[in-house]
Amino acid sequence: MHPAQVAVIQWLNDVVIGLNLCPFSGKPTRENRVRFFTSEATDEESLLQDLQHELELLDTRPVAELETTLIIVPDLLPDFFDYTQFLQWANQLLKRMNWQGVYQIASFHPDYCFAGAEPDDAENLTNRAPYPILHIIREASLTKALEYFPDVEAIPDSNRECVTSLSDAERRQLFPYLFHD
Repeated sequence: MHPAQVAVIQWLNDVVIGLNLCPFSGKPTRENRVRFFTSEATDEESLLQDLQHELELLDTRPVAELETTLIIVPDLLPDFFDYTQFLQWANQLLKRMNWQGVYQIASFHPDYCFAGAEPDDAENLTNRAPYPILHIIREASLTKALEYFPDVEAIPDSNRECVTSLSDAERRQLFPYLFHD
């Protein structure tokens, strides 16, 4: 298994599931319905091809077998601005291939920064992963999950409170890739 994949699986289990940042992620992970694909792309065109391939793969597999895919990008897009520019191309691919409304892409990056936030704001930790990640989500699954979650609008605020309340030691333990000392 690629070292980037190992790091992302640990992040998913310790941070996303462990802190309950995404209440929908535990079940498909426990049921092994999450695909972790490590892209070897070193240019944006190759990464778009990987993204298209993974979307096509999801098209051919039932939800009961494969719920979602995390494309891990260890060798490309280390700069967050470049990553956000790539997301525009990824969304254009969804539109061009008539996948809008079928799939959406959630974004995670080591330097993730929400619009209006400062780079050092704790709230950014909710989307900071060890590597750039393109998380392909099935819209139908998201809609179904939201039906069973009583207060979906509270998730972002709850997540901000959760990561803001972490001690420095907890942050270092959960996000070791953010500390270079």
